[in-house]
Amino acid sequence: MGLRMGKFGLVSLAAMALCACGDDTNITGDLQSGNEGSVIDSLSSDSLSSSVAELLLSSGEEAVSSSSYWSPFSSSSYLWDPYPSSSSFWFRSSSSFEGDPPPYSSSEPNPFNYSSEEQPRSSAMEPLHSSSSGTPAPNFSFYNGADISTVQEYERWGAKFYDVDGTEKDIFTLLKDHGFNAIRLKTFVSPKAQYGYAASGCDHDAEAYADKDHIIAYAEKIKAAGMAFLLDIHYSDNWADPGKQIIPSRWRNVKSSDAMADSIYNYTYDLISSLKQVNATPEMVQIGNETTPGILIHVPNSKTDCWGNGVDKASTAINGDMGTSSGKANAGKYFKAGIRAVKAVSENIKTVLHIESIRKTNTVNWWMEEIFKNQKVPADVMGFSAYTAYGDDKPDKWNSLFKNLTSTYSNLEFIVAEYNGGESDNSYSYDGSRKKTVEMVRGLNRWIGTFFWEPTLSGAWGPALFDWDGPDLRVNKKAFDEYKVEF
Repeated sequence: MGLRMGKFGLVSLAAMALCACGDDTNITGDLQSGNEGSVIDSLSSDSLSSSVAELLLSSGEEAVSSSSYWSPFSSSSYLWDPYPSSSSFWFRSSSSFEGDPPPYSSSEPNPFNYSSEEQPRSSAMEPLHSSSSGTPAPNFSFYNGADISTVQEYERWGAKFYDVDGTEKDIFTLLKDHGFNAIRLKTFVSPKAQYGYAASGCDHDAEAYADKDHIIAYAEKIKAAGMAFLLDIHYSDNWADPGKQIIPSRWRNVKSSDAMADSIYNYTYDLISSLKQVNATPEMVQIGNETTPGILIHVPNSKTDCWGNGVDKASTAINGDMGTSSGKANAGKYFKAGIRAVKAVSENIKTVLHIESIRKTNTVNWWMEEIFKNQKVPADVMGFSAYTAYGDDKPDKWNSLFKNLTSTYSNLEFIVAEYNGGESDNSYSYDGSRKKTVEMVRGLNRWIGTFFWEPTLSGAWGPALFDWDGPDLRVNKKAFDEYKVEF
């Protein structure tokens, strides 16, 4: 989810997040000029473009509000809160590259200090599909996955995990023993920067989770466990979702869409190649999170809070607002830049785009037609968030849309990037919907996976798969038994 405002009032837990860049201030910013910390304050105050809102409303659909986040930590279902807050709420290296490494654009500073032999080239120069061949990915016929991005934070506070029989296990072994074979992790660009997820003074500033260093460390554990890995890049310092897509601090003074595309390329190339160097290459990389309104649209202002509430729209020259013609072109350019970077590291990595609210079929069809047919973005996989509690209905109701998309986009594969199954706020009747999500998707042509969103978190999207026992987490037997995976 991405701590989605309004409908996806997703938890804060994310707070653990990502700081990839407490020291990012030393990186001049991918092609940005001026003071990294400066912000653009002279832009419109819409947190979601009016044009996109009008489009959603014109199709009988309600635009997502960014006014209400739900706090998983304030839930009465939590017996122990390791992250007390005074706030009233929470929002939800040495190994070689494949072939000749692409050179970096010589017209701009090199923010990552690559040697002359290891410089990524300008996004405009790299072909959309490189000729390099990487190490074959594990042969997973279907990704039965879970997003466990917040678990690193729990582990920092000493939380342990216990299985049905009371045996203590690490989270990876426990999930594998119950049929899960893939892990999804989110990452932010500079979460320790001002207005970032782990900014000083905010609820998640104890440590910079979901930054580059933390992602690499956890990715190594995923691979050691023999599981597949989906990396969810938010391209923001904070949650990116339908209510806000905030440009990272490092890129906030970029003046042109071409320079912004190069920034995206350089950041993505560095991140993925760094994972490859430690043998933790992802099977899939998600280029943006819940990008229905577009990508890299907003900038913070003096009223923006720790969760990214209250933002302005960046200049037309650079924002990727899908509600305008220039924004559509920019968004297409930015998605392509991220894809180029991933493929430059390994052609075998599948690239994923991601939107939410599958009940809004008009929006889904509009978005995919614009991105894939008009902008010709060459992603490999299309991902969706599918939450019954947010009005997306039961899995059986998704079947028709999913089949139609498979027929219309014969060159794409598909995943449910996020699901839970809860019918309402922290409520689930254990009617088999969670299992049905996996079974229904597995039965469709070219649908290759599902990812349960944060099995340790309960909230408006539904209850967790674990129960708190003091500072520890124990398997909810009823929840795991529903999957009918023999313990």
